[in-house]
Amino acid sequence: MLRRLVVTALATTATAALAASPTALAAPLPLPSLPLLDSGGGNRDHLTVTVAHNGETDGTYELECHPAGGNHPQILQACDRLDKLTTWGKDPFAPVSSRATCTMIYGGDSTARVTGTWAGRPVDATYNRHDGCEMARWDAFVPVLPGAR
Repeated sequence: MLRRLVVTALATTATAALAASPTALAAPLPLPSLPLLDSGGGNRDHLTVTVAHNGETDGTYELECHPAGGNHPQILQACDRLDKLTTWGKDPFAPVSSRATCTMIYGGDSTARVTGTWAGRPVDATYNRHDGCEMARWDAFVPVLPGAR
């Protein structure tokens, strides 16, 4: 019953608006303004990437996205990759599942840690190349993480 009343009220309002101004539907409706960044940059995506035992790419890099910035060697490509990996209901930084079956191929001593904030959530993830699953997880994050040496 309530649903029927709401639908009827909306239809009546729309019909009255159209009768009053036939061009009303042609005019764009204003969009609500949403705060993208507060004055302190509190909503900014900011990550610190620390890489070790990977040769010339060892070091600590700052990566900012939305807007892009920092000293990461591939800022725009890294931000694009993270945007592609970010989907609703899935943590792009999640560790390999404990139930995963992984090949026992050793990919080297490279390690990385990613900390900060992404999509409004805290991030503290570690990466290595100690088996096939970990290597695949690392490779999925290139260029956020450097390619293996």
